[in-house]
Amino acid sequence: MKIVALLQTYNEQRFIGECLDHLAEHGISAYLVDNESTDATVAIAERRLATNLLGIETLERDDHFALHSQLLRKEELAQSLDADWLIHLDADEFRVSPDRGHSLSQSIHEIDEAGFNAINFLEFTFVPTREAPDHDHADYLKTMRSYYPMLPQFPNRLNAWKRQDGPVTLTHSGGHTVRFPGLRMAPRSMYSRHYLFLSIGYASRKFGPERYAPDELARGWHQWRARQTPDTIRLPSERDLRTYTADHLLDPSDPYKSTAEVLGQRSQRLAAQRRTLRRRSPRWLKLAKRRAASRSRPPGRRASNDGQGS
Repeated sequence: MKIVALLQTYNEQRFIGECLDHLAEHGISAYLVDNESTDATVAIAERRLATNLLGIETLERDDHFALHSQLLRKEELAQSLDADWLIHLDADEFRVSPDRGHSLSQSIHEIDEAGFNAINFLEFTFVPTREAPDHDHADYLKTMRSYYPMLPQFPNRLNAWKRQDGPVTLTHSGGHTVRFPGLRMAPRSMYSRHYLFLSIGYASRKFGPERYAPDELARGWHQWRARQTPDTIRLPSERDLRTYTADHLLDPSDPYKSTAEVLGQRSQRLAAQRRTLRRRSPRWLKLAKRRAASRSRPPGRRASNDGQGS
């Protein structure tokens, strides 16, 4: 089975090499559409032409990030490329299987054999924190390990699909969900690690209203990204996020609905509210009662598992 990731880039020299190598490790090929990058993105990608990169083409930038034209081109490529499955992907996303020891291509093959033709991905967003604010270096995958689950709606990343005889549509949703007749979404989602930005300085280069096509801003696209400046981003604390240890251990429970909840002006207050809600959960109350009971026991009668959760 041939799986091809459709990539679009503009000045992604920090991500593109790791992204392509990650796809190769998971048995997935890629095709790159570059928006006239001015850094080393294309040069780095060209080194992978002998491995899993099928080709590189240039799409005119026209002075703005224009998502609509990029998605139109991907819709065309979905009809013309030699592929059994396709994935709409950005360079800062790392798609993985939730099953330990399974490559993404193995999981897609199993989904195909089960008769489904589209796959949703649950998003886990990795960001810098107040304790570790700068990861703009080659080892960011090792050092930036704080994340939060993101789910504005379900499905939110329904953008891997089996090649269709007719056209597919990505533009209607900004690439979040693919649309075609007879779509049968797999009941189980795969995972996506999304590295939103690596430092405040990196975010200032990546986001801001002047970087996006005016007609797309009028359409309501790019919302949080288009409003950002270095002064508006509030980095969260590590204690309010989760720590990455392995792909199969990513925790999708209690997801945020928007990036602004984590990184916006209200993020600290909302984080405190979420901590309070977690402390009121049945599991937390059960643990609290066990800890209180252990403190009230006379010496020598302490239970062997006091204070430990399952």
